[in-house]
Amino acid sequence: MAICGRVDLALRLLCVTAHPDDESGAFGGALLLAHARGAETAVTCLTEGRAASRRGGARTPEDLGRMRRAEFAAALRVLQVTHGEVLGYPDGALARQNFLEIATLLVERIRFFRPQIVLTFGGDGGVNLHPDHTMTSCCATAAFHWAGRSAFAPEHTASGLAPFAPQKLYYSATPFLSSADPEAAARTPVVPSTLALELGSLKEKKLEAFACHRTQAALLAMVRDAFQKYGGAERYLLAARTGFHHAPLEGDMFEGIDDRG
Repeated sequence: MAICGRVDLALRLLCVTAHPDDESGAFGGALLLAHARGAETAVTCLTEGRAASRRGGARTPEDLGRMRRAEFAAALRVLQVTHGEVLGYPDGALARQNFLEIATLLVERIRFFRPQIVLTFGGDGGVNLHPDHTMTSCCATAAFHWAGRSAFAPEHTASGLAPFAPQKLYYSATPFLSSADPEAAARTPVVPSTLALELGSLKEKKLEAFACHRTQAALLAMVRDAFQKYGGAERYLLAARTGFHHAPLEGDMFEGIDDRG
């Protein structure tokens, strides 16, 4: 996303991901639905995905990075995303990076693009519980809350980026886990959902975008059955929004707790 001009459309949505293919597999439906209602959409991806176990014939990490950048661009065209960028943070090692640096960079993106809605992973790490997804969630969440505060990164003002507070933050809430141990998966705490987006005919468009990631074809084959079962909707947790709101989902903090464990 080039920081070189103002975006001034009425509706804007920013999606923050960890790897090329996340934008399609986790958020493709939301991006397509946002575009369909006239919203401007953007994706910031923190890594090139160089550490992927599926290499797609790449001989070096650099080759894989170039291939995955091209696949990302192709997928964004299918998803009709107009602003996309892949950053150079190390794949598989986001948890060892400078948290404040990444969060500040995302604050800059928010202040430039001025999205009302921010999408990212939940702290569980998504369908495969990936630590990079968890780190992405932490950084994007901090940026969501800090971008509107004038005391944070005041140096942005000199470049014309005024503080801007997005209105809603959503976490992806996957209805299943990709795990070789179903019993362990059943005991794993995951992000619940407060919103279901029904994709309808856009389900196949989302699959088409995912298929653009040719280096990850084996991954797509692994999750195809789950996609057919669950892919008709995307689920999200509303993690923050402007104003004070009560979601009457529980009346007891200990509701549903198993006191045997």
